[in-house]
Amino acid sequence: MKGVILAGGLGSRLHPATKVTNKHLLPVYDKPMIYYPIECLVNAGIDDILIVTGGNGAGDFLKLLGNGKAFGLEHVNYTYQEGEGGIADALGLAEHFSAGEKICVILGDNIIEGNIKEAADSFRAQEKGAKILVKEVHDPERFGVAEFDGEKIVSIVEKPSKPKSNMAVTGIYFFDAGVFEFIKKLEPSARGELEITDVNNFYIGDGTMSWSELCGWWTDAGTFESLHRASNLVAEGGANRMDK
Repeated sequence: MKGVILAGGLGSRLHPATKVTNKHLLPVYDKPMIYYPIECLVNAGIDDILIVTGGNGAGDFLKLLGNGKAFGLEHVNYTYQEGEGGIADALGLAEHFSAGEKICVILGDNIIEGNIKEAADSFRAQEKGAKILVKEVHDPERFGVAEFDGEKIVSIVEKPSKPKSNMAVTGIYFFDAGVFEFIKKLEPSARGELEITDVNNFYIGDGTMSWSELCGWWTDAGTFESLHRASNLVAEGGANRMDK
């Protein structure tokens, strides 16, 4: 299984800090943000990694990460997303890299306390389809929310005004190679983007979506408030770090 980190976008919610660099290079406590998803993948046994970046600071990733020696990697792959076409648009750039293999996709501003090795191993054994990680939250209306029928996910609704559960879909996804055909069929949403929620709902409709609940805390770091929270969480309790 290969790993894809989506680290594009303009980081407008973090202006002016992101006027000179990509948001995923900003510090979260004692490390650049991008370190955390890389370590998450490596700890799950995934060492073939593609970083999808964009914006004016794309070249800074190469300066910082090089070929990934600091993470025990032989090399890191990079590709560039032009504009802001959405998460699914960015993921579509990984088709050639995936070469028909299963992939684990992580949003570059997602930081977790634990690890995803158990979920990754489970998906390796899954014949086909997709897998998502969900987490119970107190404010589900801010996220994509999973609706359940018993133990089965029947739909995901993006930022619902009346959530049918408090289980948010985290920014960690597992897909088989069919994901790229799904993406090609997508139509832009009202905000002009290809939405990852629509991709997940394709798999739900196919009956090939599985899920697990993420252990430990989870946060993004895409706003000043969440960036501050992420730094505090890492400082207080650590995260999925290779040096633990």
